[in-house]
Amino acid sequence: MFKKKESSSASFIGTKCCFSGEIKSKGTFRIDGDFDGNIDTDRIIVGRNGQLKGDIKVRGIIIDGEVEGEVTAEEIIEITPHGVIEGDIVTPKITISEGGVFKGSSKMLQHKDSEAPVVE
Repeated sequence: MFKKKESSSASFIGTKCCFSGEIKSKGTFRIDGDFDGNIDTDRIIVGRNGQLKGDIKVRGIIIDGEVEGEVTAEEIIEITPHGVIEGDIVTPKITISEGGVFKGSSKMLQHKDSEAPVVE
């Protein structure tokens, strides 16, 4: 889970909201509605009712809803028991809880300081 000190600002898309476009921001971004587009931010939480379609570039992401697209995370990708991701991922660390779904390919990277992949 994310530490509160790391993300001082938060933005969100509510359960009955739909958004299409591109987002670049700092802090944590929570999606409980529908988002279609690309996101570049520090952290993302995709809530149980959230649906995200597009490419994502983050430090870390928690997926409790549905994600379709390529996800690149500098630190971690976490898929909860209700989370679903369809697409390729690039990250040094991934956790998939029992019941979580991952359909795609993964590239596991070494620590942020090293650019060489460990496993493809």
